[in-house]
Amino acid sequence: MSVPRDPRLMRSDELVLNHFSLARQFPIDDRVRLAAANGFAGIGLYVLQYQQLEVEGRAPGALRDLLAEHGVCLAEIEVVPGLGADGVGGERAAEMEATAFRMADEFGCRYLQAIGPAEMPIADAGRAYGGLCDRAADHGLVVGLEFLPFTDIVSVHDARAIVEAAGRPNGGICVDIWHHERGARDLAAIAALPGDMITGIQINDGTRVPANPDYYTDCLTNRVAPGAGEFDLAGFIAAVRSTGCAVPLALEVCNADGWLVPDEHVRAIAEGLRAMHPNS
Repeated sequence: MSVPRDPRLMRSDELVLNHFSLARQFPIDDRVRLAAANGFAGIGLYVLQYQQLEVEGRAPGALRDLLAEHGVCLAEIEVVPGLGADGVGGERAAEMEATAFRMADEFGCRYLQAIGPAEMPIADAGRAYGGLCDRAADHGLVVGLEFLPFTDIVSVHDARAIVEAAGRPNGGICVDIWHHERGARDLAAIAALPGDMITGIQINDGTRVPANPDYYTDCLTNRVAPGAGEFDLAGFIAAVRSTGCAVPLALEVCNADGWLVPDEHVRAIAEGLRAMHPNS
């Protein structure tokens, strides 16, 4: 048994295994085992899987023991929709927020992921996102708003406008290379972000031309390990790091339906990133 990293003290050269790199309800024992075996310092966890672990009586106690056994921390929490309870996420978002805050209180998590849609003017979206950030701050969390081209928060420009309207010190942007490459592909806009505005970084790879015309399906089924696709990973990471952002990289190479062999998949994504980014 070893002591996991403090999630809030993770270094930029440490890696997080994002929840959706494995199936949504992939067994937690194997999730943590694979993270440890492949050198991940932390994992991300979906709030609905955590709720299931609570129902089973495995969270928080047994989960804490499992993480300690493998020396892995619970670093990131996925996901609050609709900009939180004050936005269009409403009651569903409020329930997911409550679960996220229990997780943060028990495990000292660093980061909470938020997504749209916004479906409101920027000023109102900023107020909703700001409310989420305020509630998250009470639990020691930073929040990252992910731009998703299949919502109305399409690009880094849209996310930045909401984050700036919110004006909260713990509120920032999640930059996922998939949505950058398949969206605006505006590397200059990412490099122009203040470093402390980037609170989450998600890494994967894929083809420049979508393999499936449906954006949502494509992003869940056709991501590949870093270096196995055509994305400009080196340029993207360099742009993000040029801002001064020092948060860890999270590998999100979606395997939502579990069709890939889990052990091979996690090993491939870790080895792929380290081959092109050896300091990780």
